[in-house]
Amino acid sequence: MKNYFGFTLTGKKLLPFWMLMYGSILALYFVLFFVMRQTQFGASHVGIMPLILLLLMLLVYSLSFFLIKPILNHIRYKEDALSFDGTFGRFFGVLIGGLLLTIITLGVYLAWYIRNVFRFFVDNTTLKGDAFSFKGTGGRLFLILLLSMVLPIALFSVVVVSMQAMHASSELLVAGSVIYQLVMSFIMIPYMYLVYQWMTNVTYKHYTIQWQTSFWSSIGKIFIEILLSTITLGIYAPFAFVRLYAYFIHRTVAQSDEATRSFGFEPDPFNDFLFLWGQILLTIVTLGVYYPWMICKVSSRFLGRTYLEL
Repeated sequence: MKNYFGFTLTGKKLLPFWMLMYGSILALYFVLFFVMRQTQFGASHVGIMPLILLLLMLLVYSLSFFLIKPILNHIRYKEDALSFDGTFGRFFGVLIGGLLLTIITLGVYLAWYIRNVFRFFVDNTTLKGDAFSFKGTGGRLFLILLLSMVLPIALFSVVVVSMQAMHASSELLVAGSVIYQLVMSFIMIPYMYLVYQWMTNVTYKHYTIQWQTSFWSSIGKIFIEILLSTITLGIYAPFAFVRLYAYFIHRTVAQSDEATRSFGFEPDPFNDFLFLWGQILLTIVTLGVYYPWMICKVSSRFLGRTYLEL
């Protein structure tokens, strides 16, 4: 028996929250542009700009609360909607506390900061009065970030700087830069997989919701979809989204000591491709104003065909 999900939020209801966040993002980019211009002309007061940028980024992340809350409250499973009861005050405390600890520890605390933000939204969400609980640990995310991002980037950065210091030829520097970009792109694939796998670790009642996936086959799947999207200059990207969504949804299970329940998705690849491109183009043409309708329509279309099989 298939029990389907749903999504009932409309773009009109989401628009005010998006415009607040959208305006903050635009302000952030304008300030960043101003900082770069002032630095170029050697202005003496640019020292305060990092603080302004930090405050603007904090504003953007704070406003994300008002975007995520209505989205969570309009996700349905069968006839029941999720209920999110987290408060902005508590969320802001998580942001401020995590930011200070991340700065004090020179970035080491970032993994636990991300864990606390993600846990805030999951742990304050309930279905039929029963709460979800996020089980991903900061320690595991720290290892993921360290091994799949920090160390490889540091290593290749040292190589590139060393080549420059040795006054390598321009041809060698260009080749090194291309190789660097390719390696960084390859590194992002296992990073994405490991982070999303880390995020999919939630308990509800006596069930644990996780992926049942193989690392190498999943990495291969992601690589193929990204490669096809790249060589088609992005035209294939909506297909890639649909295929990856279906691939990982079908490998998501809710498991307890007594039973295992499987998630699933009923794709309609060609129509989904056209639909997604239509939503993307409308968002581009309206300079992002249409984005709330895109989020709501895409969520409704895909969640409406996502199910839990009992």
